[in-house]
Amino acid sequence: MTAIATNVAPIFILILLGWILVRTGLLGAGVGEALGEFVFKVAVPVLLFQTISEADFHGASPFRLWIAYFSGVAVTWTLGHVIATRLFGRDARVGVLAGVSSAFANNVFIGLPLVGRIVGEEGIVPLSILLAVHLPLMMVVGTILMENAERGVSGGSGRGIGLIMKQVATNLLKNPLIAGLGAGILVHVTGLPLGEVGTSIVHQIAAIAAPAALISLGMALHKYGVRGNLGIASATSLLKLILMPAVVWTASLLLGLSPSWTAAMVLTSSVPTGINAWLIANRFGVGHGLAASTITLTTAVGVVSVTFWAWLVL
Repeated sequence: MTAIATNVAPIFILILLGWILVRTGLLGAGVGEALGEFVFKVAVPVLLFQTISEADFHGASPFRLWIAYFSGVAVTWTLGHVIATRLFGRDARVGVLAGVSSAFANNVFIGLPLVGRIVGEEGIVPLSILLAVHLPLMMVVGTILMENAERGVSGGSGRGIGLIMKQVATNLLKNPLIAGLGAGILVHVTGLPLGEVGTSIVHQIAAIAAPAALISLGMALHKYGVRGNLGIASATSLLKLILMPAVVWTASLLLGLSPSWTAAMVLTSSVPTGINAWLIANRFGVGHGLAASTITLTTAVGVVSVTFWAWLVL
């Protein structure tokens, strides 16, 4: 357990470092935003490109992997919605936000560094396969459910599914992560050589993706904090950190995923809630406090739960 904790701790220490840099005023919040932009638009897409272009998939099918992970998403999201609406008596919009906060893992900024450090390249490959569908599917489902909830609460007509899908598709086509994955697939399939110089540049940029992502995340956390809703936020945090990885682990074992793929899926499902929950809350103007509190709470205690899951699956 001590060895596992030693590997997990640096992940969260780098997040804490980023938070301290902004909190103490040593660096401004604008620096963190710029670093986050670089990570999202350059460093992580290059890392995904490198991983996919150089990966050896051994003819593995992604469908069992997707089923294992999204079974955890479905169970956790549903229970988060039920707890918010039935137990705490909140409306359907907050229910959707509770589901998103319970099930939307920070796979890019924390999942990639964590899996890379704990599992290695054998874990980055299945995580990259997951990322190819994770963001599109989660955003489509989250947006459609929130639109339906908004229509039910306000009584308006709302947007049709066609318009929602068009908007999400447009946003995804502009998403650097999708571009990195697509370019990696193209090079992998065609065998297009990058040359010694190109390969060296790709590897150097990919190498800084993990630490830069963690520090930038810590620098962004100052604007969230805990904003009330502690009852629901505590429930969604427990669902995110405990129930979701438990369901993913069980499904991975039942579906016969390899040990490295199982470890990758369990670890990335165990990481704190991603900022996408905040983005959806901001888009619809509801549940800001719940999203912010869940992000903060899961990040604050995530080092303990992630260490536990890493110990369990390795």
